[in-house]
Amino acid sequence: MGLSGGSKHQESDADRRRTGTSGCNGHKSNPYYLVGDEWIRLPGSLKHITVGPAGIWGVNKGDSIYKYVAGNWVQAAGLLKQVDAGGNQFIVGANMNDTPYCLTSSATVGYKGPGSPLPWTGLPGAVKYYSCGPFGCWAVNNNDDIFLMSLNQDCQNQGWSHIDGKLSMIEVATDGSVFGVNSLGDVYTRDGITASKPEGTGWSNVPMCLRMKHVTYDLGRLWVVSKSAVTMVCTR
Repeated sequence: MGLSGGSKHQESDADRRRTGTSGCNGHKSNPYYLVGDEWIRLPGSLKHITVGPAGIWGVNKGDSIYKYVAGNWVQAAGLLKQVDAGGNQFIVGANMNDTPYCLTSSATVGYKGPGSPLPWTGLPGAVKYYSCGPFGCWAVNNNDDIFLMSLNQDCQNQGWSHIDGKLSMIEVATDGSVFGVNSLGDVYTRDGITASKPEGTGWSNVPMCLRMKHVTYDLGRLWVVSKSAVTMVCTR
């Protein structure tokens, strides 16, 4: 992988709609949208933003949930500390008590404002960070244990499967690639993931020049944010 970058952001989420764009949060919780090589400022103040088949969603410092609709952030019912739009048009997230939730694809795509229904489905277990892709949803808990769940558009599931290793956060791309960061700031990727073997075969370290706290991947680019809030991009 080649590495470039140097801008300061808190978090980044690679765009899973394959438009060559991505979203991130600035140093002061200002959301930005990357188009080509240009960061475009979005309105509002958010601590976390996610972009994917389910649209653009985010949460603020008070855990209020928002969807980006027609150029504006529209508040959605509920409170979540983190959301992810990488599933097949459904979104998932975790609240302040680490309770995982899922919103069906019909409710996610159809949400336009306060009058739209939001039937959040509570899921088993406790997770602090949660991300979905084409072959399943990955999550980590407060002990940095790693889990995998098969989840469909109606939020139906068969529970969590424990995966070896320890990570403090984890992200899944539209091609099924999985990347994560451990408590020391080391970056890892999961090898051998396929539709028939969604759990993969093992972890490989991705060498970095700094200690990282956040990672996201798509379109052949690995975006990483260091513990000192420096954003860099690696290309394969």
